[in-house]
Amino acid sequence: MLGPLLIGAPCAWAAPSSTTAPKETIDLAEIEVAAAPPRPGNPSASVGYVGGVSGIGGGLRPVDAASAGIISGAQINSRPVTRPGEVLEEVPGLIITQHSGEGKANQYFLRGFNLDHGTDIAIHVDGMPVNMRTHAHGQGYADLNFLIPELVGAVEFHKGPYFVRDGDFASAGSVRIDYFDKLDRNIALTTLGSFGFKRGLSAASVPLGAGNLLVAGEAQTYDGPWVVPDALRKLNGVARYSQGTATDGFAVTGMAYWARWNATNQIPERAVAEGIIGRYGTLDPTDGGDTGRFSLSGRWSQSDAGGITRASAYVIRYQMNLWNNFTYFLNDPVNGDQFRQRDARVLGGGEISRVFQGDLFGLPMENEIGVQTRTDDIRVGLFNTTARQYRSTVLDDRVLEASAAFYYENRVRWTDWLRTSVGFRADGYYADVRSDTPANSGRARDSIVNPKLGAVFGPWADTEIYLNYGGGFHSNDARGVTATVDPVSPLFNISRSPFLVSSTGYEVGIRNRSIAGLETSLALFRLDFASENLFQGDTGTTEPSRPTRRFGIEWSNHYALTPWLRLEGDLTITNARFSDRDPVGQRVPEAPTTIASAGVTFGEGQGWFGSLRFRYFGPRPLIEDNSVRSKPTALLNGRIGYAFDNGMSLALDVLNLTNAKADQITYFYESRLPGEAAAVADRHFHPVEPTAVRLTLAGRF
Repeated sequence: MLGPLLIGAPCAWAAPSSTTAPKETIDLAEIEVAAAPPRPGNPSASVGYVGGVSGIGGGLRPVDAASAGIISGAQINSRPVTRPGEVLEEVPGLIITQHSGEGKANQYFLRGFNLDHGTDIAIHVDGMPVNMRTHAHGQGYADLNFLIPELVGAVEFHKGPYFVRDGDFASAGSVRIDYFDKLDRNIALTTLGSFGFKRGLSAASVPLGAGNLLVAGEAQTYDGPWVVPDALRKLNGVARYSQGTATDGFAVTGMAYWARWNATNQIPERAVAEGIIGRYGTLDPTDGGDTGRFSLSGRWSQSDAGGITRASAYVIRYQMNLWNNFTYFLNDPVNGDQFRQRDARVLGGGEISRVFQGDLFGLPMENEIGVQTRTDDIRVGLFNTTARQYRSTVLDDRVLEASAAFYYENRVRWTDWLRTSVGFRADGYYADVRSDTPANSGRARDSIVNPKLGAVFGPWADTEIYLNYGGGFHSNDARGVTATVDPVSPLFNISRSPFLVSSTGYEVGIRNRSIAGLETSLALFRLDFASENLFQGDTGTTEPSRPTRRFGIEWSNHYALTPWLRLEGDLTITNARFSDRDPVGQRVPEAPTTIASAGVTFGEGQGWFGSLRFRYFGPRPLIEDNSVRSKPTALLNGRIGYAFDNGMSLALDVLNLTNAKADQITYFYESRLPGEAAAVADRHFHPVEPTAVRLTLAGRF
């Protein structure tokens, strides 16, 4: 199992304290989201006991939407998962999957979006962006394989573009993950499992001077069920020194991550049906990759009678190499279609914000202003290869991309039953592209201003009603913004992409807590996206797309029946359509209509604990006229374990408990197999791994 030491807590959905603050006062507690108070003798959430403490190292903001929330580290670690990113499926309606080797970024699905590797979901870990813009493999590429779930103190999530702190890639939603500053108990665990899975983790924190030093190290290997083993090798480390609290203190954190792997990518159905390869086989055994991520970050905060000031900064060195062959012998019948994508960059940035507390005609009020910056210095390339051996260069570019944003929000409590937030966000972008194809070099600038509005009515009978509206955007790959010719065939002109693509979101929702222990929320949403061109990293060209409209409903339920028993159930239904008219059809390929999940978690402190999780990923149109569709995927994962009174625990995870012959992901496109005379349009799928078991021995000391 990845991450869980024992079992998670049911009390993860903390409401912002501003919902219950007295009308005549403004308190710093309004600014912070506090976890449930610790129970005497219980360890921290990352150790996994029910009722554990949820630490929020970075000072997460209030949540004022029915579809937003806070999840504790204990709840995150209660899930039996196949890979680290899957812990984020605790966010209602979010699907995390994989179509390649385990070192590659996950595939994300949310609110009727196939978010690819992160195009429209903004992910931050400890204040640092995970999404990579102008990336070799895909815009917004968000690799979460460096995540250590046991260190997660809390996760804040938002859906929709309604929040002033969220900018690029956040139209469908955003996720902010914070690590603990310290652990109540040191951790050591070893996991052994099916298909060569081995993992070891040690994490410890000790007092140092006026603060605390936290150090963690992780190593993992995994082959998987594939005919060509993944041969994943991963090393991961974190070191943090902190003093004070999230409102008055600072922290400095270093992270280091390295991995290499082989990859079995999606395969055509006809190759399996004809017996050319098996379900877990590959048509190019040399696909794979390697990556590294090294970062240094810091945060500082200080509160006073007038409010609170926060500042953070980071610098990241990142590199990645990917070898992929998705079409086999379509473009080159002799050498094959494998290509290498290289990305090497240094990026840095930061944020500073100030919350001013005051009043408006005697009414409690907060004003928040903030500035965010980011600069990427990128070397990015695409090369034709055979068996990872270089054959030719498609492109080899240098890109300098910089952005700055200013945001402002005013929050007022007008009555005991009405709160409002009114704000805006202004973003400016600059890019300088130096291409090895001179005609594709150039500079580009763009900017966008988006309003953000919200209102909360209630509570009445423990019920609140939410209204939200906001504009958002995502940036496109800077190479597509300046390019004028096809890098493969320079005689052919191509259309430039817009730099920033706007979106507009609307939401009305309700949250109810009238039944003790039960929180249920219902949200109706709509999201419109403007016409856009997307740069395709796999071909080095831009691909036109059409304007879209998505509307849907989300229903989320979390029920703490007792301190040792929690139930969960979530359902999202989305209608995704192109909003213009075209004879090819109106369906958005890969857009999921139905996503559902359910779970039960039991156990507290010493003794037996366990979890059972069901996840349903509904069928999706694979082409615009809906004539080709994917199959649904229904998976069941389980865990059973025992926590001894000496601090040791033993846990058994069973993944894909029913041994479902399902697909992680399905695409429909043309490819050519060896010996085929012409291209064939076919479904290409990446199978779910068969039933696997993982046994974890863990200790607290």
